[in-house]
Amino acid sequence: MEYMFLPLKRYADFSGRSRRKEYWMFLLGYVLLMIVTAILAAVVAAAASTRFTGPFFLLFGLLTLGLLIPSLAVQVRRFHDQDKSGWFWLLNFVPYVGGIIVLVFMCLEGTKGPNRFGPDPKEVENLSDIFS
Repeated sequence: MEYMFLPLKRYADFSGRSRRKEYWMFLLGYVLLMIVTAILAAVVAAAASTRFTGPFFLLFGLLTLGLLIPSLAVQVRRFHDQDKSGWFWLLNFVPYVGGIIVLVFMCLEGTKGPNRFGPDPKEVENLSDIFS
């Protein structure tokens, strides 16, 4: 559970490395939060039998904007874990195949031992050591 919130603790920290577990747990929490918000909006709209979803669209937009920076940062740190530049994030903008390429990179294991971006996050015994 703490891996879900770790990217929020490191909100705009683009330095260092992140484990696959941290990335995927954060993504799972992000998707679940968006699904709950969408379901809540649908239930309220159905119960009110009107188009009373304006506040929920606002909430959905604020959540998306608020979580944009940490999701970008954790993805950059995943690239750092593989000893790649954070600029690889721009592959997301390549039409058709960019998202697939980034998905594959996010599934790959990081380099073992320290690299130019810091120590191996799997070797760090305590999560508080990441912040020092």
